[in-house]
Amino acid sequence: MFSLPQLEAFVAVAEELHFGAAAERLNMTQPPLSRQIQMLEKKLGAQLFGRTSRKVELTAAGATLLPRARQILDMCIKTDLDVRRVSSGQAGTITVGYTAIAGHSALPLMLRRAAENMPRVSFVLRELVSTDQMDGLVKGNVDIGLLRPIVARPGVVSRPLMQDRLVVALPEGSSLLGTMAPRNGEPLPLGFLDRLPLLMYSTKEARYFHDLVLRLFASAGAHANITQYASQVPALLAFVQAGLGVTLVPASAMAFAPAGVEFHEIDGRNGVQELNRVELELAWNEETANPAVLRLLELIKPPAGDGIESPGGA
Repeated sequence: MFSLPQLEAFVAVAEELHFGAAAERLNMTQPPLSRQIQMLEKKLGAQLFGRTSRKVELTAAGATLLPRARQILDMCIKTDLDVRRVSSGQAGTITVGYTAIAGHSALPLMLRRAAENMPRVSFVLRELVSTDQMDGLVKGNVDIGLLRPIVARPGVVSRPLMQDRLVVALPEGSSLLGTMAPRNGEPLPLGFLDRLPLLMYSTKEARYFHDLVLRLFASAGAHANITQYASQVPALLAFVQAGLGVTLVPASAMAFAPAGVEFHEIDGRNGVQELNRVELELAWNEETANPAVLRLLELIKPPAGDGIESPGGA
């Protein structure tokens, strides 16, 4: 089999049609260049150049080889560049898991940052609840997770990415609150939701939100009258839209809420304000061998840096 140096020598002579000029172009002397051509002709069993004292010409065999030799050399250069880009994290593929809310807040900001700094990296996006993301990070099916703080798994590390807060979602124009309904723009004390039908987060897929809502109700001295469960915010908002009750959702969910749902800030008295903090974390497997993941982690900073900011305050 012929070698790349032999093809490089052949292309140089074929384009220059002069051994001296080709040797100068390749920064070598003429005798080793001639030997490369001779070895190539021997390997192929064909004469590639017609030589006289006055000129060098391509034979029919040489003319056939030239475009293919150029393609081979171009492919080698491209392959070398692609491998270097993947190795440095400038190219490759990253699988990102994200929650429904993160898909409307942190994810677009992260993708925009990556597009500006890692334009040759491709992304595979998978909407998953936090527990499924954690499973994917452990198994290697997910490279980066945008998830809620849950019980840590060995080998998975995370850091804060974004803060949000919960707000109350009610059916628009609902009489559920009766005379206690606050005026437009006024915060709503959670005590007003005492024993109202509460649309709640699943204990399995959305334990983080489930426990946070219960803590908020307890701090306000309100009874959580749970009537429906769902694992994702859009499903809970669909229940609210249907008039089946009230729920608490991240403030960032207001940007994609369906018609027929109104929102109220939660009254922050009695320690509720200190509890009402929704965290989103950036998680990855500490043993990842994907250079693009490591490069992305360098680009996405914690909230204290110049990274992704809170969409609606803390």
